[in-house]
Amino acid sequence: MAVTERGRKPMPEVRRRLIASSGGGVVVPASALLEQTLPLVLKPALDGLRLTDWAADNREFIEAQLYKHGGLLFRGFDLRDVNGFERFINVASGAAIEYQERTSPRSRVGGNIYTATDHPADQNIFLHNEQSYNLSFPSLIFFFCVSPAERGGETILADTRKVYARIDSQIRERFARQGYMYVRNFGQGFGLTWQDAFQTTDRDAVALYCSEHGIEFEWKDGDCLRTRQVRRVEAAHPVTGEMVWFNHATFFHVTTLPPDIQRILLSAFGEEDLPNNTYYGDGSPIEPQVMEALREAYLQELLAVRLESGDALMLDNMLTSHGRAAFSGERKVVVGMSALRHWLEIK
Repeated sequence: MAVTERGRKPMPEVRRRLIASSGGGVVVPASALLEQTLPLVLKPALDGLRLTDWAADNREFIEAQLYKHGGLLFRGFDLRDVNGFERFINVASGAAIEYQERTSPRSRVGGNIYTATDHPADQNIFLHNEQSYNLSFPSLIFFFCVSPAERGGETILADTRKVYARIDSQIRERFARQGYMYVRNFGQGFGLTWQDAFQTTDRDAVALYCSEHGIEFEWKDGDCLRTRQVRRVEAAHPVTGEMVWFNHATFFHVTTLPPDIQRILLSAFGEEDLPNNTYYGDGSPIEPQVMEALREAYLQELLAVRLESGDALMLDNMLTSHGRAAFSGERKVVVGMSALRHWLEIK
């Protein structure tokens, strides 16, 4: 999702903030030498060191550094393919999980590994935390670069502890009281169908899923479906205790879309029928100045990483939001998720 609407701060030039690494020791926290410490870059000094082997012996170190930095970039290890990537996820965090309650098109490439969002290459994808709108969400998300883009395509990141601190306390307090409402409309020819989103063609299965996951739903004419779910915007991280801004209120709001797409959608649908939109938890609209402030908080903390072939990026999904810069040429990055956590477990 681009963020270049008139009067809005544009996406920073990501090429000026690339990650670098250095040698020394068996595994070097290279980015500790840099001002930018998200992600922490870990690079082996020994050629041929298999990431799965090293991770199996250093899981406590991985967890400690992940909670501190929010993300780890493993560069230069022997990690050759998607199968090896999934084995790394299994070793580092338990089994990779299936992608459920989908909001973006993805293709399964093997096991529980998927393509990164199949979103148009010429558009940025705004910062977000994976599946924060689900009652059960992955606490970890992993990316593996098979081949980088010819130009652009950086993975963008933001520390949600710092995003939280940047948001005006009055804005935070209202959202903390009310939460936010995420409204989806399926079956209108734009966005995912409900069959793709819920991975079923059975209406009863959709109804059961919604009932079990705190989602209001209504079937409409023409096999269309509307859902509403109210979720929290902030949380105390269950391990570090730090407050994080963890939600999709900004990502799914119609004004976060590029202006040309906004115009197309708003001319085709009434606001209540938009494929995706967000509101305060009571259903009232979020003011334009509030949305601008939320986007600005993310953009002020934006960092960019140019992934190289063979790189594996591991993120704590609550501590770090992620997105993608526009690109040209073929870019192949796959994703896996693990360690389900339920909102009811979070303070």
